[in-house]
Amino acid sequence: MSAEYVIRKLQAFGPLPAASEAALRVLAEGRQKFVAARRDVIREGDDPREVNLIIDGWACSYKMLDDGRRQIIAFFLPGDLCDMYVYILSKMDHSIASLTPLRFARISGQALEQLGDTHPRVLRALLWESLVTSSIQREWAVNLGQRTAYEGLAHLLCELFLRLRNVGLVEADQCHFPLTRAILADALGLTETHLGRMLKRLSDAKLITFRRRTLTVHDLKTLKAVAGFNANYLHQNG
Repeated sequence: MSAEYVIRKLQAFGPLPAASEAALRVLAEGRQKFVAARRDVIREGDDPREVNLIIDGWACSYKMLDDGRRQIIAFFLPGDLCDMYVYILSKMDHSIASLTPLRFARISGQALEQLGDTHPRVLRALLWESLVTSSIQREWAVNLGQRTAYEGLAHLLCELFLRLRNVGLVEADQCHFPLTRAILADALGLTETHLGRMLKRLSDAKLITFRRRTLTVHDLKTLKAVAGFNANYLHQNG
């Protein structure tokens, strides 16, 4: 399954020829690495020479303040390329860490550029994916700045549920969901206690169940309404 998630993801932006799928598999099955949970994959200030493709597991990018507070600024799921064009920078301006045991492929910038040159449909899909990444960042900014804690949590859960569904990681109304309350709180700029209250409100409203690393979405339509969620920014069928 090394490349299946990224292939499914990119196919949401348009069909890929068999040769392009084969080229993606070669990259994904190349220089793979495994790290345990809660480990930095790359740190702020490091020289980013490669792009990391998530094969299995969850990761995040984050910024750490001097007093130890952490702001999570993105979640990376199976099939995601972490900071697609980061290799053109001289230094990382944020860190990437594993949230679960993580298997990922390291892809050189040269290899990624060659892939785009040889397979134009892959290049188009990758460019489309980079625009979706920017769209997600805009929605996260709205979560932090304008949506209430209740709305913001509902919005984030909708987003992650649909992103997982897009790569085939949702069964019926359930998905593996390894994020702790502390991690969700760091993504939404909330205290863990307040985050817990918002989860309870969503659970009491019979919209979700969050238990034993499993998220069950009982009423996606209403959860979207609570969040003011419009899936157009993900540019997939949601």
